[in-house]
Amino acid sequence: MALLPRISFAAASVPAAGTAVVFADEGGTFGPIGAELDRASGGGLTRAVRAAGFKGKKFSALEVVAPAALALDRVVIVGLGAAADLAAGDWFRLGGAVSGKLAGAQAAEVTVVVERAGGPVAGADAADAALGFLLRAYRFDRYKSKPGEDDEQGTQTAVFATGDLAGADAAWSLTAPIANGVVLARDLVNEPANVLGTVEFAERASALADLGVRVEVLGEPELRAERMNALLGVSQGSVRPPRLVVLEWRGGAEGEAPLLFVGKGVVFDSGGISIKPAQGMEDMKGDMGGAAAVTGLLSALAGRKAKVNAIGVIGLVENMPDGNAQRPGDIVTARSGTTIEVINTDAEGRLVLADALHYAIERFKPKLVIDLATLTGAIMVALGHHHAGLFSNDDTLSANLTEAGLATGEAVWRMPLGRDYDKMIESKFADIKNTGGRYGGSITAAQFLKRFVGDTPWAHLDIAGTAMGSPATETNRSWGSGWGVRLLERFVATFHEAE
Repeated sequence: MALLPRISFAAASVPAAGTAVVFADEGGTFGPIGAELDRASGGGLTRAVRAAGFKGKKFSALEVVAPAALALDRVVIVGLGAAADLAAGDWFRLGGAVSGKLAGAQAAEVTVVVERAGGPVAGADAADAALGFLLRAYRFDRYKSKPGEDDEQGTQTAVFATGDLAGADAAWSLTAPIANGVVLARDLVNEPANVLGTVEFAERASALADLGVRVEVLGEPELRAERMNALLGVSQGSVRPPRLVVLEWRGGAEGEAPLLFVGKGVVFDSGGISIKPAQGMEDMKGDMGGAAAVTGLLSALAGRKAKVNAIGVIGLVENMPDGNAQRPGDIVTARSGTTIEVINTDAEGRLVLADALHYAIERFKPKLVIDLATLTGAIMVALGHHHAGLFSNDDTLSANLTEAGLATGEAVWRMPLGRDYDKMIESKFADIKNTGGRYGGSITAAQFLKRFVGDTPWAHLDIAGTAMGSPATETNRSWGSGWGVRLLERFVATFHEAE
């Protein structure tokens, strides 16, 4: 994988070499450092702005190459728009936009002057810009033997100059671990399934022990002892053994009930006997996006020493069709004692989550539980790629996740649950069946999971449309987006972390 740029912060000053990035408010008005650069260039930047008709529109950019009277290779002017239009999260997006503008420009050393004409910029905003810059620079190319002609040549060093250096350094000490968590999640989703199987995923998750996370890996004998027959049924057609990984971060008060995060980790989903169409099946290497997000989240929380007790549980299986594979019509008994008729072996993720949720809730008695899963194509029919589906039995939890989603740009949309949908998964031969048919597919899947959480406040995030193959944004050009790490980190920090 290409190296990510080295990020650092410095006190605001006029850049002397390399590439400089300055921001301009609507109308093309520079901040103090940008204005000083303009004066040093004999007004060359202002002339370039006028000649190009640059208006300072938000996310617009103008590149001035080898500006006269300056030792700089180039100056990139990025628009901020009107002061009133600069919303929460925009510095994160602006940082990504800057990184994108520099891609392919051979700009190895960049100084980004985080300022505006309309007022001071906090150090935390500079850290947000750096986060966006770094995540936009990410690309997964470790399997390319040599770069192609059109491959972007990334920035090697990026210095963010700010009038609030102490604030920026303090904010980055908390933000850099979040970046690491997102990158980890992206790497996991992007890896091909022949490289990242159940055992290999468990090994990579186990590396979180270096951050102080307590790691426990349950193999097939332990899963059988725990009666996780729903999870085991999914894995029985694969030569790859199942794993359940428990990640414990104990940064909160001793004895305080933890927050629980559970991730679906189907490292490859062929559909099993109910095999998927060949077209697009290669994308099913990403069917472990929920487990990747949980792993990235625990990395972020441990990396910044979050003052919270958090547990991550990921169920790792591969869903394959062989002579020993689970069949449509089979009936399995989940860990909870609930019997499940398997109507479609391609509705496998809910079987994995059913046992993982029941086990984790019974063992850890959490304050709340949130599961993440690339669970249904139906959620993409309903919401496309711009929102994850949110299903919950708790209004406060739903509201808090929605707020965190708006703050981070990882948006969720609450979907309904109800008894009428429950009837759709009633079985003739067992307690329930694993699919309710074509209509309301994401809802009946959530209704299925609700059976295994009891009275614990619970939210299910269906991330099939956001974890992989989602539209390109200012801060992401990766097929695997790492979606969910920033959302849940913000949720924890805002609503559950001790002061």
